[in-house]
Amino acid sequence: METLEVIGWIVVLLFFVIGFIGLIYPVIPAVLFIFGGFVMYGLFFDFADLPWWFWLIQLLFVGLLFSADALSNAYTVKRFGGSRAGFWGSIAGLIIGPFVLPIIGIIIGPFIGAIGAELIFNRSNLKKAFWSGIGSVVGFITSVFTKGIIQLVMVILFFIVA
Repeated sequence: METLEVIGWIVVLLFFVIGFIGLIYPVIPAVLFIFGGFVMYGLFFDFADLPWWFWLIQLLFVGLLFSADALSNAYTVKRFGGSRAGFWGSIAGLIIGPFVLPIIGIIIGPFIGAIGAELIFNRSNLKKAFWSGIGSVVGFITSVFTKGIIQLVMVILFFIVA
């Protein structure tokens, strides 16, 4: 294996690793790094190694993954009694939380964001706001698990085809 090939595989694998890190650190666009790994493979090696149907399937997965976060979070916040404000609060908390409290902020951020939004914008009682926060955490964990499986399928399909 030539030096350029080794560098190519390192770059592709690095993109995949960053993509999986993005599952738990939502500021990193995980699916874009997974897809970027495929593009890097094409740039370092040959796009012809990956047939058109591979790209079509991967683009469908990318669309699914982009909507999975929002749908999962919206569904679980609502299921636990939260409102649209709780949903948007959990999204804000998911983005801000990791910056304020580096590891634990990933879970605490959406929880506090949903509770705060329910209390401030909907004037919900504390119990309802608390359950909205629980729903946002369940939604986040469900989303991470689901996206992880889909990203794993994307990468496995890549290794089968490449």
